[in-house]
Amino acid sequence: MKKYNFRNKLSVVIAVIAMGVFSCQTDHLNPVPQTSISDLVAFNTPDRIALQVNNLYTSVKSGNFLGGRYQIYGDIRADDFLNRTSNAVTGYTVWNHTITETSQNDDINMWTAAYAAINQLNVFIKGMDDNKGKFVPPTFAPDFATTAQQYVGEAYLLRALSYHCLLQFYARPFIDGSGSQPGLPLRLNAEKNSLNNALARSSVSDIYDQIISDLNLAEQNLPLSYTTQTLNVTRAHRNTAIALKTRVYLTKGDYANVITEANKIVSASAPFVASSGVAHALQANVNNVFATPQETSESILSMPFTAQNTPGTQNQIGFYYRSGGAGANPGGGEYSLNAAGILADAVSFPATDARRTNFVYKVGTEFFCGKYPSGTPYIDKAPVIRYAEVLLNLSEAIARTTAGVDPKSLALLNAVRTRSTGVTGTLAPPDNATLLTNIMTERRIEFLGEGLRNSDIMRFNQAFPGKGAIASLPNTSAKYAWPIPITELQTNTAIVQNQ
Repeated sequence: MKKYNFRNKLSVVIAVIAMGVFSCQTDHLNPVPQTSISDLVAFNTPDRIALQVNNLYTSVKSGNFLGGRYQIYGDIRADDFLNRTSNAVTGYTVWNHTITETSQNDDINMWTAAYAAINQLNVFIKGMDDNKGKFVPPTFAPDFATTAQQYVGEAYLLRALSYHCLLQFYARPFIDGSGSQPGLPLRLNAEKNSLNNALARSSVSDIYDQIISDLNLAEQNLPLSYTTQTLNVTRAHRNTAIALKTRVYLTKGDYANVITEANKIVSASAPFVASSGVAHALQANVNNVFATPQETSESILSMPFTAQNTPGTQNQIGFYYRSGGAGANPGGGEYSLNAAGILADAVSFPATDARRTNFVYKVGTEFFCGKYPSGTPYIDKAPVIRYAEVLLNLSEAIARTTAGVDPKSLALLNAVRTRSTGVTGTLAPPDNATLLTNIMTERRIEFLGEGLRNSDIMRFNQAFPGKGAIASLPNTSAKYAWPIPITELQTNTAIVQNQ
């Protein structure tokens, strides 16, 4: 079975040192790998369960998924990056819209990594439910039931995040037919064999319903915060679920619910901060957000790496976007910034903007994205969602549901824009249409290199703009949504291809 590595046998990968002790009575004829434990005992101790939770994040932050490739593909499909190497291994077919169902490095690998993570999450959720009778003293603390709920909340959040990410590439946007188009195979069962491969695609609307259901459950069960800022950035908490719901509702075009959710973690007036849970707030200096260790009050969820735990060869965001060669700006030089893209808007994105002076640099005649400064081995955290996005999500939702120039919508927009030193004066659009244009432009500037551009184009069913010698990709093209991978078509007899 190629799609899932978890179906034939549940294997919970853990570190030998973390386990501490192993039985010395190993059956030498049928040895059990000491880096694995059977699903029969995987939920027998708090340490084993905690290690499984860590492994859930490891599966989601695969270099082929949210550890780098997802964010990169979300950028390079659009018009702010130019390919320099014509290397299919590093997204060339994504960039020029020639991806097919047999494209191994992107179409197949991202789908496979995402569904492998989803199945691991499903296995964990079911295992926690099946074994809840064990969670009692003396092996477990008296309050472990609360901890167990929090762990399951994390699993629900990661599953929702995974399905939402898949929708952004492999299905038509919600606006096309109000969610009636084919979505994804909605796998919610813990699969340990290949018996249930055949599963038809649920509608886009049904997938969104499941995502929202998972995030609601997550919000109910996740902790308000953790004991360290590192955990507040790298583990899901209540505000993470709320923030992701603002994104999900925005891509669905449900602006009323964007407002409802955002208001839970955005104060009524400036300075805009989260009044409960983790104290999220914009950084006064935008450069702090991406400075090592990338753990400010603005980061809501990011995927961490170390020199011993890297995203993998040719998955690292910094490798793609930093210019090649030695010296102060090491990188693979796979993609430069398009001088005819958002960089060309010198009014909205002036040369004095701190996001330009800090995150855009020039080598020769080319411009490059410098948001990921770590250099080899490129272990910058892979961003998933920031507080700036929540503020702009709320700003946009208000603007799309009110006439004229709403004061709060404008204040939220200016809060994000003017905290970037070098930006003088606040925006004062004359009408609603201009306000919305300003918001969308600000999103393009603020999240350059973070992978949101693909969704911001597709959620309106807009064409992908042309770039360099690559023509525009209309929403009527069969390439607009990525094809279902050949590996899925060969093993899932109930699925149909995108048309």
